[in-house]
Amino acid sequence: MKARHLSIIARKEFRGLFNERTILLAILLQLFIALFSSFLMVGLTSMYDPSSLSKYSRFRYNVAYAGNDSPVLDYLTTSRDFRVYPMNLSEGVAALKERKLSAVIWVPDTPPDAEEPVKITLFTLQNDLQSAIVDVKLKDIFLKYEADLREVRAGRLHDEPVPLAIPKATGGGDFYEFVYGLLIPLLVFMPAIIASALVIDLLTEEYQHETLETLISTPVTFTEIVWGKVLACELMVPVQACAWILLLMINGIAIENAALILVQVSVTSFVLVLLGTLTALHYRERTAAQFIFSTALVIVMLLGLALPDNPFNLLTRLAIGTAGMEQWVVLGGTCLIILVLGCATHLYAGRIGKSRHSG
Repeated sequence: MKARHLSIIARKEFRGLFNERTILLAILLQLFIALFSSFLMVGLTSMYDPSSLSKYSRFRYNVAYAGNDSPVLDYLTTSRDFRVYPMNLSEGVAALKERKLSAVIWVPDTPPDAEEPVKITLFTLQNDLQSAIVDVKLKDIFLKYEADLREVRAGRLHDEPVPLAIPKATGGGDFYEFVYGLLIPLLVFMPAIIASALVIDLLTEEYQHETLETLISTPVTFTEIVWGKVLACELMVPVQACAWILLLMINGIAIENAALILVQVSVTSFVLVLLGTLTALHYRERTAAQFIFSTALVIVMLLGLALPDNPFNLLTRLAIGTAGMEQWVVLGGTCLIILVLGCATHLYAGRIGKSRHSG
């Protein structure tokens, strides 16, 4: 193979990428995720943990207190999160509908030492982000009042409760898991998946558009055509991954071992690109090749995730600086897989090229 021929094919494919709207939209989507990762981190985390938003809220919310006097009113008044307006229930609900209030709290006239439970009613706006924050902040106040009621009614207990030694929860876990367990692997490995799907399109479109014979009639061999397309797709991966890592750092996300991450992603993406190349050379039809490759990719990813030192886990450990010598073992094993797949691709492309020349 001649390096000049490979560079010609690679440049041709790079110019053609600007006409691939699907690829450009996928890249723009990744750019949006990386550029606004801090915003997405807060938004997506709040979907499964609304209490995380309360850490960032310093606003004092207007709430109405209706019903009888209770320690709940004292807790609300002394809280820095609320401005309390005593009013009757109907006025409070009307003000809530006009969004003049964030919540309305109604406390019944049930004495603390009564036999029946104290049922406090909370009115908030439905499907409102602010209501999620208010609910979390009010929960702490209600828990304090619940503790007071338990103390008043402690004489009713016939059995001594078993004390539970529950470790104190530490903050920031949700954000840590989201950023390093999902966001960084998603952004960095997505270019590899796109590149492997792209190489299938680049090869199968030569068959479907019947332009392969024209390329083979030039001094460029079929093997050089294949490797030129592989080179173009592979070069996309470290460029995109580097851009995403830089944007994440600009967003204030600390990433260790950025260079090793790029090496690991580039090597792993080479495996996926070669698998896509072999699939395209075998089926030579876009729909069939993409379906078979997508199915095989899901199986390969599931098998990889079953291993403790899989590339996704290793990438997370590299990003937080806890990876050990196993990173080099994984890197070496991946290079061996590349060597095998590369030889298979070269031999398969050479055999197809000879058959076309002889035909």
